[in-house]
Amino acid sequence: MTDASRTIAGVILLTIVTIQFGGYFMTRIVRGQVPMTDFQKSFARAGHAHAGVLVILSLVGLLYVDQTGLTGFWLWVGRLAIPVAAILMSGGFFASSAGKDRTGPNQFLWILWLGAASLAVGVLTLGIGLIVA
Repeated sequence: MTDASRTIAGVILLTIVTIQFGGYFMTRIVRGQVPMTDFQKSFARAGHAHAGVLVILSLVGLLYVDQTGLTGFWLWVGRLAIPVAAILMSGGFFASSAGKDRTGPNQFLWILWLGAASLAVGVLTLGIGLIVA
């Protein structure tokens, strides 16, 4: 593993503490200690789940990216697009459901879609990079 990938992996591992805090917050939601609509509860669950899954996928991707022939810009896309997607997608779920008594997404839903685009670019870059290596 290259120094750059190892450092990024270390930073990603440190973000798991924030996901743990999100898990604690989820326990408060399900116990009714945080007033939320059913829509907000659904988006909170989705945001938390996407964060956890995409952080794991980010770490797996870093194990593979240095096995590709990617260089320069595309190497960095392969390294960073998936972790950026984890931030944007989970943040998009949370931001678009923020507000008292919200029953549908607000104007920040675009953050979620930007994260989905980042995920698509990241996995396509990494997958193609592995296939042609």
